[in-house]
Amino acid sequence: MRDSRIGRPLRAAALATAAVLMLGACGSGGGAASQELSDKPVTLRFTWWGADERHKRTQQVIDLFQKKHPNITVKGEFKDWNGYWESLATTVAANDAPDVIQMDELYLSSYAERGALLDLGTAAKNLKTADFDKSALDTGVVKGKQYALPVGLSAYAMVVNTGLLDTYKVKLPDDASWSWEDLRTVGAEVSKASGGKVSGVQSLGFEAGGLNVWARQAGAALFDADGKVAVPPEVLTSYWTYIRDLAKQGVTPPPSVTIERAGSALDQSGTATNTSAFATWWNTQLTSLTAASGSKLKLLGLPGEAQAKSPAAYYKSSMYWSISSRSKHPAEAALFVDFLANDEEAANILLTDRGVPANKRIRTAITPKLAETDKAAAEYLDTLKVGTAPRVTPNGASNLEAIIKRHTEEVLFDRMTPEQAAKSFITELQSEIDGA
Repeated sequence: MRDSRIGRPLRAAALATAAVLMLGACGSGGGAASQELSDKPVTLRFTWWGADERHKRTQQVIDLFQKKHPNITVKGEFKDWNGYWESLATTVAANDAPDVIQMDELYLSSYAERGALLDLGTAAKNLKTADFDKSALDTGVVKGKQYALPVGLSAYAMVVNTGLLDTYKVKLPDDASWSWEDLRTVGAEVSKASGGKVSGVQSLGFEAGGLNVWARQAGAALFDADGKVAVPPEVLTSYWTYIRDLAKQGVTPPPSVTIERAGSALDQSGTATNTSAFATWWNTQLTSLTAASGSKLKLLGLPGEAQAKSPAAYYKSSMYWSISSRSKHPAEAALFVDFLANDEEAANILLTDRGVPANKRIRTAITPKLAETDKAAAEYLDTLKVGTAPRVTPNGASNLEAIIKRHTEEVLFDRMTPEQAAKSFITELQSEIDGA
């Protein structure tokens, strides 16, 4: 499943920025790829982050690819999250990057804009994308070029503990029409009925998904096409006002509890501990949340979508496949990425280890093999109405979620008004981008 983003250290942002700055002095990169495959022996380096189970599955796929293409050897290089970005930064700066790179959205723009990644549009002979929705492909576009192919997709969702609703005799809302005020109302019912033992809603305001959706429902965007902060202050003010009011009204937990949970792992969340009835999560986290809580959880569509002028929901890639612009074997690298993305035998090995497949054909093929919660996550994607993909996180904005979290804390503890937080957030985030 998709990697959790809770508590990731921030030094990777600085490492990525340092690497691409050094790369900028070495040449532009990112140009056209040779599309002709060699019949001579070729060795590719392939790097990814993850845990042991991912390494095992990935090696099985590598073995399968090599069996089908005996002249191509793929050497795997894998690390945990922190060591991965430090290693990638070092190799990119030294012009010794792996041929195929597992990429993350937070750093995609940084590497792409400095020429470290190949424009995959130039590799179309060996890399097919016909089974991907345009809105999914667009998550890997930087300045009009496809620098990354989405591996798995996730989408923001509301997770509800239906067992808690049954216990406190609270009716499940209609997610086809409900609003954020409806969430406040039903959350208050749960908090009151439980005598405060269960909060109706787990607090928002600690990651980019919620803020992106709130802005998009208001007809705004967090960033403009040039990567500048574009969200209006009044939209941010309304966001933090809503979060503050939920806490003051007892719909969400007290700020001290909220902040403690926000700094902990998924299994310490209100959803996982059965102490919050409603919470926003990425749909692909349903399996982990169900295992941690031991409860019956259900995915609901987001509040406010029915009131928005156009769908604010969007696809977010769990991760991407990218190819180094310095690869000596771009055709073979593209062929390998095509295998990872489009081959059903490979998909039967990987399943949802890297998220629910972005490839629609592959997603349909593996869904019958999935556990019920993974099936629910896949079905959520299949029925969701999404808008255009948000602009990829700009170079310099990799600390976005830390900045959001800090301003939410200031508002919850009444150290800033929502208006002050809105102004401060825009100033700080734009300064980070300008300084990159």
